[in-house]
Amino acid sequence: MTPELQQLTLLTEIDDLLNRIRRWKQKELPWEPASAARALVAGVLSRVQSLRIRLESPLVVATFGGTGTGKSTLVNALIGQEVTQTGRQRPTTTTPVLLVHPDFDLQGSGLDPHQFHVKRLDSPVLRDLILIDCPDPDTSEAAEQGSNLARLRSILPHCDVLLYVSTQQKYRSARISEELADAASGCRLVFVQSHADQDSDIRSDWRTSLAARYQVPDMFFIDSRRAIQEQAQGLRPTGDFGRLQELLSSQLGVSRRVAVRRANLIDLLEEVLSLSRTNYDEALPGVRQLQQTLEDQQTELKERMSTTLRAELLVNRNLWERRLLGSVTDLWGFSPFSSVLRLYNGLGGFIASLTFFRAASSAQMALIGAMQGARWLRSRAEEQTADASLEKLSAFGIADHQLQEARVRISGYIRSSGIEAGESLQKRDLEELRRQASRIEKHFLGDARQTIDQLIERLAEQHTTPADRWIFELLFLVYPLFVTIRMGYNFFWSSFLAPVLGITTQAAPLLTVDFYIPAIFFLIVWSALVVLIFTQRLKRGLTEHISQLAQQMADTQLPEGLFPRLEQLCQDVLQEDRSLQDLSDRTSRFRRHLADSTPFLGVRRS
Repeated sequence: MTPELQQLTLLTEIDDLLNRIRRWKQKELPWEPASAARALVAGVLSRVQSLRIRLESPLVVATFGGTGTGKSTLVNALIGQEVTQTGRQRPTTTTPVLLVHPDFDLQGSGLDPHQFHVKRLDSPVLRDLILIDCPDPDTSEAAEQGSNLARLRSILPHCDVLLYVSTQQKYRSARISEELADAASGCRLVFVQSHADQDSDIRSDWRTSLAARYQVPDMFFIDSRRAIQEQAQGLRPTGDFGRLQELLSSQLGVSRRVAVRRANLIDLLEEVLSLSRTNYDEALPGVRQLQQTLEDQQTELKERMSTTLRAELLVNRNLWERRLLGSVTDLWGFSPFSSVLRLYNGLGGFIASLTFFRAASSAQMALIGAMQGARWLRSRAEEQTADASLEKLSAFGIADHQLQEARVRISGYIRSSGIEAGESLQKRDLEELRRQASRIEKHFLGDARQTIDQLIERLAEQHTTPADRWIFELLFLVYPLFVTIRMGYNFFWSSFLAPVLGITTQAAPLLTVDFYIPAIFFLIVWSALVVLIFTQRLKRGLTEHISQLAQQMADTQLPEGLFPRLEQLCQDVLQEDRSLQDLSDRTSRFRRHLADSTPFLGVRRS
């Protein structure tokens, strides 16, 4: 790939990144860190348009350093003549001095000429640069209006490159280091040690102290006064000053303008996104805690509702069991075991019908009929009560005091999460929840009774499969078959055929009542045992499905939790975190690519 094509590809990718950031910025999210991040990014994006306007204008290079470090002397040496007042012991630059070539119009630079003492000079170094001699940052403690520090901070956002000038006495100044950390945002750096005529070379130690926060490709150890003298004699400056002059005149020429400004913009954008990520990381635990609290409340309330619903449903379990057994016998068809099941299911009526045979008069017949009628009416009343209880379940809701209690519990988590969800939002949640409960009451599962009937039909089909029928039919017939074989053996063989065929000499006596009475008794016991096994299996399945139905009903009542808007906000915040992380990663990759375009300049580390 040719350099031109690489450059075009990189520009396209940067435009795509900026478009992504603009779209991200337009999404509103009521979360304090997100609002702060968008405000910071808005400030950086405002520089994009300024960058496009200034794209072809000369780079703005400003001096930066403590009092007496020789910034003004350095500027004079770069120009080759006395243009600013110098002084080693006290601050001499109060009004910033702006040096610009006569052919250049300051209107396109973004700088306000009224802030500076402007001097137009026809100097070689100014053909591609605007040079600013800035005030000292360590002459006042506060950035009050009109102070040197306030002037400096108003100038730095318009600068592309900073000449950081220091000396043997000043290079470890904490005050200057703090200001540099802010000034280096969105700027390239050139590190210069001045006073080479009287100070020792401390560049190695200075580089070590800067290494943790800055990339320092080169440092210059210069004697500005000597450089001025050499130029006054018509000589080309030598040593590190000559290298510095070459860097500013040649390497920061027209071909580097776009690369430097683009890299500065991406640096500043990465710093803003990194700061936003730090704020997100501090606030996200509170959001996750709020989300977990909302989920716990929903789970707790669902379990409470499920338990209550299950208890209400199981009150009428005997009725559901009788219905289930009736459905099973209807599906089973006619067979020995199904006959026993029908007898068991209608045992009360069967026993009552036997009493008719003991009635000795019409009065007794009428009394027995009245008892049967009362029994039938009681059964109908039980069914109606069960149906009514099912209909009440459809209106089972959440009491307002439970909602108020839940809201109080989460209010503290809302504040710590930074989510801007005031009382009005929570009230809207309560009103929406009440409306939702009202809608559920009207068409809750269509009809609770129908749901139970469907459940009974489904369970009846599950317990009347061919395999179930064969198993229980064979299990039930084991004992009757044994008794039948035993009776047949006695009647046909041992008492008749065996003597006739001469196999035995004497016929065995036929079985007496002493055999049939215990046989009938154990037949009843065996039938009851098999029926008990089958009905317990039915009951166990019915209880399990009723519990599942109760849970399903609770889930239907609370499909989104108590505060769905807060839950959605928590999810939006987590999605916001992922979006910001993606933008930050993309920006960091571009920053690494762009660092290769200006490897000779220092830069603040990410």
